[in-house]
Amino acid sequence: MRSWFVGLAGWALIAGAASAGPSGYRVIDRIAGPDGGWDYVRVDAAHNRVLVTHGGSVMAIDLATKAVSSFAPGQRLHDAMPVNGGGEVLVTNGGSNTAVFVDAKTGATVATVATGKGPDAAAFDGKTGLVLVMDHAGGEVTLIDPKAHRVVGTIAVGGEMEAAAVDGAGHAFVNVEDKNEIAAVDIAARKVLARYPLAGCDGPTGLAYDAADKLLMAACDGATDVVDARTGKVLQTLATGKGADGIAYDPRQRLAFVSAGRAGTMAVIALAGGKARLVDTVPTQVGARTIGLDERTGHLYLPTAKYGAPPIPGGRPTIEPGSFQVLVVGK
Repeated sequence: MRSWFVGLAGWALIAGAASAGPSGYRVIDRIAGPDGGWDYVRVDAAHNRVLVTHGGSVMAIDLATKAVSSFAPGQRLHDAMPVNGGGEVLVTNGGSNTAVFVDAKTGATVATVATGKGPDAAAFDGKTGLVLVMDHAGGEVTLIDPKAHRVVGTIAVGGEMEAAAVDGAGHAFVNVEDKNEIAAVDIAARKVLARYPLAGCDGPTGLAYDAADKLLMAACDGATDVVDARTGKVLQTLATGKGADGIAYDPRQRLAFVSAGRAGTMAVIALAGGKARLVDTVPTQVGARTIGLDERTGHLYLPTAKYGAPPIPGGRPTIEPGSFQVLVVGK
């Protein structure tokens, strides 16, 4: 998760546009939730809900009723990823350096697995059947067998790792935030194959993979780099707004969505013929930096809140009580 803040004037609320832009996307709903910080957001299609790591627990939004509940209490939670066919949820817990497996229906803890230091984002590789946990502070990828609930290996990458994407052929690509690079990894061999420097990219966090043209899209602070996954060459750099922490990719529409928390916007990028084109910049809200996609409906979910003055000059701004909500963006 990107840590960032700006002056108070930059934290003013920006409401979603009443009318859609060229892409047709706009803020269509806002779902309130309890106060607290947040990180990654995912759609749990098996249970028709949205999961947000939110403060000291995982917040679940029932998409049929909009009812909000919570489960999996912990400290510094970062990612909540459905695994094992949706029967369980893997939660990365930065406070205890663990990955916790939780029963998706009851919320009961099934197993707790030790990771490296500062587990952050997680990804699932279908070819190997393994979960990859990015140890942001430890510089390793922890490889977990989700069915056996055990660690089967690690990959030394180095640096402060953020999101990862897999290509379905046994390779993973990991954003290394403090080195402005993508590490290309062979999962079975447990090694780094190559490092792709990201020209024009500061602090890569969100990462997505386009299988059709074998492209990577790295969301950085102010721009998104489009990279050839085979060679590491940066093909394009698109201006996509300050404070991006997440990116979502819809392979059916071949659209990528970059959430820029400082700018209070969501960039819409179309991919075709090996090229990317910025087609729209959708007003969202300042603070909406992470993003999750429901591929069934095309709706996007962006947690955010309103901010007040820092308690001390130059400090982090405070979240205004009662202001946390998840924006729903769609057509």
